[in-house]
Amino acid sequence: MATFILGISAYYHDSAAAIVCDGEIIAAAHEERFTRKKHDASFPENAVRYVLQEAGIEFNDLAAIAFYDKPFIKFERLIETYHAFAPKGLTSFLSSVPVWIKEKLFMKKMLRDEFKKFSDKKIPVLFPEHHLSHAASAYYPSPFNDAAILTIDGVGEWATTTIGHGTGNEIKMVEELHFPHSLGLLYSAFTYYTGFTVNSGEYKLMGLAPYGNPDSAQTKEFKKKTLETLVDVREDGSILLNMKYFNYATGLKMTNNAKWTELFGLPPRNPESEISQDYMNMALAIQQITEEIVIKLAETAKKLTNSDNLVMAGGVALNCVANGKLIEKGIFKNIWIQPASGDAGGALGAAYCGWYMWKNEKRTVNPAVADEMKGAYLGPEYNDAQIMGMVRKYGGKYTYYQDFNELTKVVALKLKEGNVVGWFQGRMEYGPRALGGRSILGDARNPEMQKKMNLKIKYREGFRPFAPSVLEEDVNEYFKLQGTSPYMLVVMPVQDKHIKPLPANYNDMEMYERLYHLRSDIPAITHVDYSARIQTVSKKTNPRYWNLINEFKNQTGYGLLVNSSFNVRGEPIVCTPDDAFRCFMRTEMDVLVVGNFVFDKADQKELENDTNWKEEFKLD
Repeated sequence: MATFILGISAYYHDSAAAIVCDGEIIAAAHEERFTRKKHDASFPENAVRYVLQEAGIEFNDLAAIAFYDKPFIKFERLIETYHAFAPKGLTSFLSSVPVWIKEKLFMKKMLRDEFKKFSDKKIPVLFPEHHLSHAASAYYPSPFNDAAILTIDGVGEWATTTIGHGTGNEIKMVEELHFPHSLGLLYSAFTYYTGFTVNSGEYKLMGLAPYGNPDSAQTKEFKKKTLETLVDVREDGSILLNMKYFNYATGLKMTNNAKWTELFGLPPRNPESEISQDYMNMALAIQQITEEIVIKLAETAKKLTNSDNLVMAGGVALNCVANGKLIEKGIFKNIWIQPASGDAGGALGAAYCGWYMWKNEKRTVNPAVADEMKGAYLGPEYNDAQIMGMVRKYGGKYTYYQDFNELTKVVALKLKEGNVVGWFQGRMEYGPRALGGRSILGDARNPEMQKKMNLKIKYREGFRPFAPSVLEEDVNEYFKLQGTSPYMLVVMPVQDKHIKPLPANYNDMEMYERLYHLRSDIPAITHVDYSARIQTVSKKTNPRYWNLINEFKNQTGYGLLVNSSFNVRGEPIVCTPDDAFRCFMRTEMDVLVVGNFVFDKADQKELENDTNWKEEFKLD
């Protein structure tokens, strides 16, 4: 009799559900993809229904449900923190504690009430600790039978950074750093101060950092002041924050703005305002500090475990630049990072805890696969009949290709001609990255592509970089990466033969002058510091996407494409054919490919001019 365990993360940000059957991942999805509310924190009812359906079971068939953290310990941390900082934080205390007492403290009852939407049967509910859920999500699907486990995020219950050791089916926590001292929250504080949104803008801060001038006296001064005043970094990578400068422990803001302004001689940047060089240099300073801390933590993990392998999870594991620096250091022979490293991935880790710890089942590593994540293609997929339902609903004009090879020839030619293509194939990705299931694609050689995709398709800040999807076999042709990066979690330099020399005054140029300067023969994916966030595409895990890129190579000689997530700013990645068509019609995307259906924007003129549809497709 098969054993099914459901994992859930909820009530903070990025709610999700995942299901494992006898240790195998069957399905996993973010709630936001169904509700269309970015970073949806509500109970993941839609995601739960989806994973149960994908598993082919009823709610009553579950052996256990695992929630990704321990609410009682989190409440203890909240109360002790307010007590430690009293009388500071009374306003925050009065607003947050009643909510905790009413709702989150009685999490088990809340969850039971949610479960009644599915069944009245009482199924065992497990509560692994937050960092254990992260650690499990990193270790159990990895290709290693022995690995150091490094988890770095904002905060779980008490832990903000943990080092663990995975052997066989066991995970042992070796060391942990406690709240309020947190690398994740330090990075988020700089995210907030530079005018971006905490828990979603950290990617932007990382993307902004390369615009900082590493030779600038200001950058060096920002770094010096941060290390002397804000954070004490120890040799083992542990940190102590000067809490006089931070308000997140008991306040309603991340930073004490008056103290930061006095320290740095720079006020907090207003969101959406122009970004001056000062904030670019500040972004570079904290990025460099973060990289140094991550490397120190990895060295400590190596000493404590003596393992050749490292696995990582937690929000900071999504810092692809730090990951690239870590690989270059060569501390470990092998590094594997959970593609859903944020809180959504805690759902999968919690389910794994149920199987390997609660059930104490044996773990074996399958040498025939790269890992157990199935390429992170763990969400819903849609057949021709369902796609036709969308066509009938909107009246879209399409061409259907029986032969997929013929489709790739047509689409590769469209890309070669400078068109932007929405690519919707197979199962939706789990985690924040689009990996060729729900992607927007372009020609990396086109010097206008980066600008076009940011401003006319994604409707987001023009400085944001784009990632390349490259044939796994061709990665060394374009990038200085040994091995693979299937989940777009590593930034590495572009190969010298593809880059062009920079003018002497490059660092003195305005931001967008630097951005649009022709740096390489693949400019759309070459960031301002000659780096790229790489996704290697395997014929085994995504044959359709591989075939498209390979056909593009046949036509152009280049085996890579620009790959961005299929969404516009402020919206989650598309989930359904309906979502995809609406996004296609609301942007300046040229072509949409859904399964074997190809929609050309030029063929939708009648639909575009229909006043009944203009309201339907307008951007919110």
